[in-house]
Amino acid sequence: MKIDFDKDKPIYIQLAEGIEDAVLSGVYDEETQIPSTTEISVNYKINPATALKGINLLVDEGIVYKKRGLGMFVATGAKEKILDKRKVTFFDSYINTLISEAKKLSISKEDIIKMIERGFDK
Repeated sequence: MKIDFDKDKPIYIQLAEGIEDAVLSGVYDEETQIPSTTEISVNYKINPATALKGINLLVDEGIVYKKRGLGMFVATGAKEKILDKRKVTFFDSYINTLISEAKKLSISKEDIIKMIERGFDK
């Protein structure tokens, strides 16, 4: 996981997304423990409150949960939740923008599909 202190995106969000990426890539499987907020804050030299804020985002979304006295664990079904959330974000961020721009340029749906297929073939 990499945290970019120069990025406009808040550190706690970068942290949450980094843990999500680790879940998606299999670094943290479902029902395995993730590092504590203390370990995260020491490793990345960030304020423990910032680490906690990032972890709490994941708790609120049901990605991780707390086992009292043991630490934080990746929830069952977390990978699917992350994929679903990111697909919605992908659609809102990229597809809607693509369609809006295509309409301005009078690019047809069929032409967009051909362009996407060409992009996948690269």
